[in-house]
Amino acid sequence: MTAHPLLDVDGIPAVEPYLRSVGEVFRAFREQDSGCVSYGVQLPDGARWFVKEATTDRARRSLDRAWSFHRAVRHPVIVPQLHRIAVRDGGRTAVVMPWHPGEPLYHPTVRGHGGRSRPDSPLSRFRTLPVPRILRALDRILDAHLAVEAASHVAVDLYDGAFLYDFDADALHLIDLDEYRPGPFVLTEDRLPGSRRYMAPEEWRRGSVIDIRTTVHALSRTARLLLDAGDDERAWRGTAGQLAVVERGTRADPGERFAGVRELAAARRAASSVG
Repeated sequence: MTAHPLLDVDGIPAVEPYLRSVGEVFRAFREQDSGCVSYGVQLPDGARWFVKEATTDRARRSLDRAWSFHRAVRHPVIVPQLHRIAVRDGGRTAVVMPWHPGEPLYHPTVRGHGGRSRPDSPLSRFRTLPVPRILRALDRILDAHLAVEAASHVAVDLYDGAFLYDFDADALHLIDLDEYRPGPFVLTEDRLPGSRRYMAPEEWRRGSVIDIRTTVHALSRTARLLLDAGDDERAWRGTAGQLAVVERGTRADPGERFAGVRELAAARRAASSVG
C-alpha cells in the first residue's frame, strides 16, 4: 500500500515546502494570533486537508494539549487531529486534520481584532439566519460537548472563533479546541486564555476550581451571543423560556448553574419544545 503523504509521514524539514511538494497549497493562514501558521492543501487525488504548525513555544504547548484532547474525545462535530508530524526546522510540530468548508464566525489575527458587528462579517450573517437554523447549530455544539463531558474534559477558550459554519450546507463544526483539558482542575495562573465575552468569573481567579459548570457557562454564553441580533445583547431572538435557561447557565456562582452539559441540554430542549 502506498504511504499517505500527510498521514504516514514521520518527520519533515519544513512544513510549507513539503506541502507544496506533495500537493497544492490553496490557502495559507499566516497571521493567526495563536502563534500557529495553517495551510489548506489539496492532494493529487482531490482530497483536501488542513495542516496546522506551531511556530512558538506557547503554540507548541497548546498543540500538545490538543493532541491529548483529540485522543480522548471524538465526535462528528469536532474536527479531529489525525496525525502529528515532527518538523526538524526549529523542533516544531504540525498536526493534520480533515478540511471542512465553511467560515469561522470570528477570525482574529495578529493585526486585527473586533469587526464582529460589520454587516458582512460571518457572525453578523449568521445572526440574520432563520432562528431554526441557529438552534440546529446550537444543538450540534451542545451535542459535541456531551462527548466532552463524558470524557471528563472541560471547555477552555470556547468562543465564536471555534465555530466553523458552512452557510451553503447549513453545517457547523468545532475547530481549535486546543485549550480543552481534563477536569476538574485548579487554576494556577491569574486567568485562563479566552474571550472575556464567554468566560466565567472563576476563569479570572487564581485558585478557582474549573469544572463542567464552567463549561455550562461557556455554552450558555454561546447561546446568548448567537441568538442575539447584535453584540449589545438587546435583541434576543429566542423565547423567554430559552433566555431563562441561558440566565441560569451563566450565574456568577457555579453552584447555581446547571450541574452539567446533559442537564443544560435537557433544559434547553424543554424550553424549545414549550416555545
